[in-house]
Amino acid sequence: MKQHSLLCLGDSYTIGESVPLYDSFPYKTVQLLRKANHLFYAPEIIAKTGWTSFELLAHLEQTHLFKHYDFATLLIGVNNQYRELSTENFAKDFEILLKKAIHWVGGVTKNVIVLSIPDWGVTPFASDRDTVKIANEINAFNGVCEMISQKYQTQFINITEDTRLASKDITLLATDHLHYSAKEHQIWAEKVFEAITKNL
Repeated sequence: MKQHSLLCLGDSYTIGESVPLYDSFPYKTVQLLRKANHLFYAPEIIAKTGWTSFELLAHLEQTHLFKHYDFATLLIGVNNQYRELSTENFAKDFEILLKKAIHWVGGVTKNVIVLSIPDWGVTPFASDRDTVKIANEINAFNGVCEMISQKYQTQFINITEDTRLASKDITLLATDHLHYSAKEHQIWAEKVFEAITKNL
């Protein structure tokens, strides 16, 4: 049986900020795949807390990765929204990032999985901010992600609505009350697992 590879591109949500690395959704996804008797290497994660789309892009330009991966995930944009950057510039970056991901999976577009941006506006961290404005802006950025994902026929998973449940369920949040707990990462992992298994 073939050993498969997974490349995960993003920011703090991909790292699993404030939870152990093995509780991040990339690692949980691989755990689920292995339990289902699929052979997978540990995920290759290119992500950093605070990265915007252009910072991820700049890092990738200077990073030597394997020439090919079987699957890739892309979750980026929350820091663009947080810094009040434009959706227009984000769209340009996102399209380049998505094309790079498609290249890494050998042009098999369905093996690239885009995850929507979580809504940090529901977290205690945002209690003194305009949460309606945050939600509307997150929706706008996610609209860009979904539109470009559809253009290139990659998979798109909406996890935003799941993250909004944290407004009533504190167990979905990590101890920093901004990022997400292992419980929430499990929800994302199950969705990514399903997206991957239908293309294995």
